[in-house]
Amino acid sequence: MSQNQHSKSETASAFSRFLRFWRSVHKVSQEELAFRLGSSPRHISRLENGSSRPSESMVTEVAEALSLGKRDRNHLLMAGGFAPVAEGLDFNAPELKWLRKAMIMTMRGLDPYPASVMDSAANLLMVNRGWVSFYSRVVPAEELSNVRNHYDFIFDRHGAGNIVSDWEDTLSAILMSIQQAYLFTSDEKVRETLDRLTAFPSVPEDWQQRAARTEPMASFRVQLNVAGALRRFFSVSTMAGALGPNAFVSEPRLTITTLYPEEEGLDLAAMQDENASHPLLFY
Repeated sequence: MSQNQHSKSETASAFSRFLRFWRSVHKVSQEELAFRLGSSPRHISRLENGSSRPSESMVTEVAEALSLGKRDRNHLLMAGGFAPVAEGLDFNAPELKWLRKAMIMTMRGLDPYPASVMDSAANLLMVNRGWVSFYSRVVPAEELSNVRNHYDFIFDRHGAGNIVSDWEDTLSAILMSIQQAYLFTSDEKVRETLDRLTAFPSVPEDWQQRAARTEPMASFRVQLNVAGALRRFFSVSTMAGALGPNAFVSEPRLTITTLYPEEEGLDLAAMQDENASHPLLFY
């Protein structure tokens, strides 16, 4: 690539770079693309050199004209400054049997560390034996068997909320992530989740200010009395989804949350109940 081409690539917008890239992949000239869009070659040229910005409808039309799939359409939308489109998938659909099997193997492999799988709305899809054994120490078995949403479980003082360190800051950070997701997408389902969670009496009135002072992390601490001593655990979340810039909106977008003891010598295997049962424990 020449120095001039480098300079052009650096100054053009992300959308411009994506547009040139996909035209070259599909071997579509500016003239042909303009014809497909009912536009002019001059306008396509201005989009590619960054002197003109596309509307959201133009980005969608370009994606259709170039026959882009869901992943690449979302990359193009984000490059143009617009929210990606996330289409929900049913985790229990027959075609995702392979994914469910992989998640069961993952849950089993993480024992004795407490772990769960949740979807993009924090609905619990699977738990492992370590999860049931751990939380059965603080939540009655009947209540634990009815837990279906990770956020509700964390926000409820009678659930996992009574063992989370810096609880109010943790809730505030979660709420801010949901608030910003709503601002980004205007998705009413996200808004409903935000309204449901902010209605919990556990939420501090100044949650927005608290969250503004807290940098988000994929982990937080919980503490639990184990054999008469207070033990600390890290709750760490990892994503199981697509690669690339739109990994956080590609479905199925799964999160695996696992508790690890802060004290390396703590033997969680001794805490595990091999007879533990839960509707979401599948092995």
